[in-house]
Amino acid sequence: MWQFIKYVFATIVGLFLFSLLGFFLFIGLAAALGSSEEKTTVEKNSVLKLNLNSSIQEVSVENPFAEFTGGQGEVIGLLDIKSALANAKLDPNIAGVYLDVQYPMVGWASAEEIRDAIIDFKKSKKFVYAYGEVMTEKAYYLASVADKIYLNPAGGMEWNGLSAEYDFYKGTLDKLEVKPLVFRVGEYKSAVEPFFRENMSDASKLQNQVLINTIFGHAVENIAKSRNIPAAQLKNLADSLSIDSPQDALKHKFITHIGYYDEVETSLKNELKLKEDDKIKFVTLGKYTKADKLVKEGPSDRRIAVIVGEGAIMSGKSNDGNIGSETIMEELRKARKDKKVKAVVLRINSPGGSALASDVMWREVQLTRKEKPVIASMSDVAASGGYYMAMGCDKIVAQPNTITGSIGVFSVLFNFEDTFRNKLGITFDRVNTNAHSDWPSVTRDMTPFENNRLQKSTENIYAIFTRKAAEGRKMPLAKLQALASGRVWSGKEAKANGLIDEFGGLDKAIQVAAQAAKLKEGDYRIKYPAEKNMFEQFINKLSGNAEEQLMQQKLGDFAPYLKVVKKLQQMQGTQARLPYDIVIK
Repeated sequence: MWQFIKYVFATIVGLFLFSLLGFFLFIGLAAALGSSEEKTTVEKNSVLKLNLNSSIQEVSVENPFAEFTGGQGEVIGLLDIKSALANAKLDPNIAGVYLDVQYPMVGWASAEEIRDAIIDFKKSKKFVYAYGEVMTEKAYYLASVADKIYLNPAGGMEWNGLSAEYDFYKGTLDKLEVKPLVFRVGEYKSAVEPFFRENMSDASKLQNQVLINTIFGHAVENIAKSRNIPAAQLKNLADSLSIDSPQDALKHKFITHIGYYDEVETSLKNELKLKEDDKIKFVTLGKYTKADKLVKEGPSDRRIAVIVGEGAIMSGKSNDGNIGSETIMEELRKARKDKKVKAVVLRINSPGGSALASDVMWREVQLTRKEKPVIASMSDVAASGGYYMAMGCDKIVAQPNTITGSIGVFSVLFNFEDTFRNKLGITFDRVNTNAHSDWPSVTRDMTPFENNRLQKSTENIYAIFTRKAAEGRKMPLAKLQALASGRVWSGKEAKANGLIDEFGGLDKAIQVAAQAAKLKEGDYRIKYPAEKNMFEQFINKLSGNAEEQLMQQKLGDFAPYLKVVKKLQQMQGTQARLPYDIVIK
């Protein structure tokens, strides 16, 4: 009886949750349909308000609940931000731009593109205001081009330089009695170090030190120009932690004003010649994307297709956070067969992943460039497998602070035999038809012969990678190999070494593609990827959360360890991947 009642209760709860989810999906769908039809009318003397504290990805994720949540959890697109600024530059009803910038969740190269778009907007002679209660270095990098920069009197500014941090799992694997089996090529291929070290190797520390010095140095150079502060002084202020308060920031000319938000509003009203009781006509990014488009489009029969790959590389279809080789191949085929498409820009934001999936996409790039130009546009990171995607293109465009290179591969397997025996009491036995029928296995040690075979396989894939990279870059193999070995480069170093062709963002890559296709400025239309579907991502995350909660309920204290194991399981086959979970802050 109790068992019956329990099942009935579980069924009722399940039906309730299903109905609740269905209700929200229906409301969201209705809101999405309604918002897609509603056009924004921009009133005269309006201000474009850009909240840059949300997660910023290449392409926005549609969120019909944004108006109700104040933008919390919103994912905004880099393409939307740039498009809005370009449109506002021409819009006679937009008087200026207001930047709400404190903790931008964006990479340095994407921040560079936004900053460049703001600089371009300023050519219209319209004002740009920036305000933050606090500002990180990246936030200040964006705000530094504003005409007026306000910092809250009780707030603060981070100005102490950059730091790169890795997670290391050797201690976790030791506690779980998991034995990592690592096969790699390249002195600098440090992606596997977290599995068998507790800190960075000398080679890894060297490449990361150079990388963050270059990224920070580039930021300092640009800030020095925009704020008219010597670069040496900016570096000294970071070393001495001299920017500790808003007063310090004002004293050293980092900002123009100290003030609360109401004081910023008062200043804006004076700028707009409004009375004290008048309201400022702010237009949010979401609303402005539905306003009249003033940037002229070229003819529809001459297009440049932009294909975006963002996330780790894997085989199959793309999903939230991953580049699926099958999806990219389909998009390249469509562009290749579409007679209206005259050139392709492959936009890449990826730390790499499956070497096989990377090679499959490389082949599709080769087939496409036989018929029309293919230009690679590197975003925040296009390294290892991400570089593999780019190296076969006709030209590669990247920002000076793009993270790229990492031309190297690794294979990693794990022996869980002791984990199962000593932690769970599970043992294994087997029979084989041949000497190595069960190879590779995660429940026994491999023989020296088997280890040697995996190392050779990894070296063969590295040889293919470097050979194709040398051919794509039109340089001797020996020179390319000297730049490889898994070494990570900034875009600035990559250009000096011949690994990329030109500096710039997506707009620059589109210009290069147009020139390659012999299209004149204004004589073509850009075909951007469609906005991501918020509901598909919501369902994916909901199912992922449910799995995580179930794992926590069933395994208790062992759940965090299993999370690590699940991450390792995703690395199937030989990997062309950046150092694991690099964090620059």
